[in-house]
Amino acid sequence: MYQALIVVHVVIALSIVGLVLLQQGRGADAGAGFGGGASNSVFGARGSASFLSRMTGIFAAVLFSSSLLLAYLGDKHDNAKDDLMDKVTAPQTDLPPATQAPNSAKQQSTSDLPTPAPVAPPKH
Repeated sequence: MYQALIVVHVVIALSIVGLVLLQQGRGADAGAGFGGGASNSVFGARGSASFLSRMTGIFAAVLFSSSLLLAYLGDKHDNAKDDLMDKVTAPQTDLPPATQAPNSAKQQSTSDLPTPAPVAPPKH
């Protein structure tokens, strides 16, 4: 259900983008021919909202609602099964006895990492 809601959310968002791009700007009215910037006040206030602007408002409300629902479900979604770090296993490396540290037989480590070989002091 979570993935289906994400798909619906993306489709609604793309629909809003398409609806906004299809709409005319305010400067594209008939008053734009009378001087450009004064086109908003040439014929008075804008009339009733068009079909595209109403659909944009409806889609925006649905997008807002689906965002809240996704946030709620995302908080309740169990991410433990999707945790990548649980799937990673340490590589099995068997070092030959000559390269192991001399004290490695005495020290039993619980780490999965190999013990490093001793480093010789620098020569002056």
